[in-house]
Amino acid sequence: MAESICIVDDEPAILNTLSSILEDEGYQTSVAKSGTEVLKMVRSEPPDLIILDIWMPEIDGLETLKRLRQQFPTLLVIMMSGHGSIETAIKATKLGAYDYLEKPLDLEKVTILVRNALHQRKLEEENLNLRIQVERRFELVGTSPAMHRLRELIAMAAPTNSRVLISGANGTGKELVARAIHLHSPRHSRPFVEVNCAAIPETLIESELFGHERGAFSGATSMKRGKFELADGGTLFLDEIGDMSLATQAKVLRVLQEQQFTRVGGSKLLNVQVRVIAASNKDLAEEIEKGLFREDLYYRLNVLPIMVPTLRERRNDIPELAQHFLKLHAEEQGMKLKELTKEAMEMLRQHDWPGNIRELRNLIERLLIMVPRPVIDGSDIELFLQVRSGGSNQAFASGKDFASLREARNAFERELISNKLRENNWNVSKTADDLKIERSHLHRKIKLLNVELRSES
Repeated sequence: MAESICIVDDEPAILNTLSSILEDEGYQTSVAKSGTEVLKMVRSEPPDLIILDIWMPEIDGLETLKRLRQQFPTLLVIMMSGHGSIETAIKATKLGAYDYLEKPLDLEKVTILVRNALHQRKLEEENLNLRIQVERRFELVGTSPAMHRLRELIAMAAPTNSRVLISGANGTGKELVARAIHLHSPRHSRPFVEVNCAAIPETLIESELFGHERGAFSGATSMKRGKFELADGGTLFLDEIGDMSLATQAKVLRVLQEQQFTRVGGSKLLNVQVRVIAASNKDLAEEIEKGLFREDLYYRLNVLPIMVPTLRERRNDIPELAQHFLKLHAEEQGMKLKELTKEAMEMLRQHDWPGNIRELRNLIERLLIMVPRPVIDGSDIELFLQVRSGGSNQAFASGKDFASLREARNAFERELISNKLRENNWNVSKTADDLKIERSHLHRKIKLLNVELRSES
């Protein structure tokens, strides 16, 4: 659909000329002869862009612009005038105009400006949509007392520049808490940079954090900026800091104290203003007693402590989390949303969830993909949890990558049917009953998937 542009001017020649030029460029145009007229028009259908003359009868262009922006704060408006001045252009910009054109109009300049304005608006909308998607992906979901308390702690920590230490078991969502603190802080428009301290080899961690100069070591063919530098003005999230070596801990402590450092192989001091949020699944007080974590670094980091609850401590949030993940994965996979029965929800709520939210999220994604029906019931939950807890589904437990959805589904079905056959002593009829499919259908599956069928010896 063509982008729409409304031209507002009391001179018919200007209206005709601009309409003709812009329609030739592929835009859909409409015209208004006064500010009053355009204010009525936009209430029914706001255009993508308005080109608005300043000098008009009744209400002038600046007053019209002011009223337009009050009703539609994001409306894109380009002003034009035959009696231009710097003061008028500045005033129009302050009122929210995108740009300013002087008459007589340079038609080539008009088309370029219109194209640039609409392109910028498109980019802004895309960035907004991406930000909304990112915020949804990292949204903290739940209304339990534990989550209410967690949100209170985030609200207290976010407006400050103080360091935060987030503790909690694997999969509880420590990164989500760090991102929430950043998004609600004065630094939200600046970078959020994450470092997984457990995933980076000790030989590379210093370069990763502080950067390096060209030739600093073998393979350093160019200068590299480190995470502290990339996070300048924003937030640096040091995840699993309990796995950082004592030598690196000492260097991080020095940066926290002095807010400056040098790149590996360099001599120039670099100053940064970074808020550090750290997280660990280990009890750092115990790590200090073992001599594995520096006590002075611990107290530097642990200014505002936050403990993230396990999923077992917030069971009442599980139905809401499950629905959230179902919707999220359905959108990401381009699949239709499926429904969880009350029985399925209750089974999810009663499960122990040793892997916490990460385990629940992965299970919901697997259910969405693997269950062929639009409704996921309790038997599906039972079967999937049996496969997971049994530890026999090696392809899925290892996080194997599959070339296609069909390959992943076949691998899961093959493993599931094998497990059920083994449970039922290779009785096909009993297995078909358990899986709630026809015996003939199960036989076809066994043949198609090359499931080994044998008697128990």
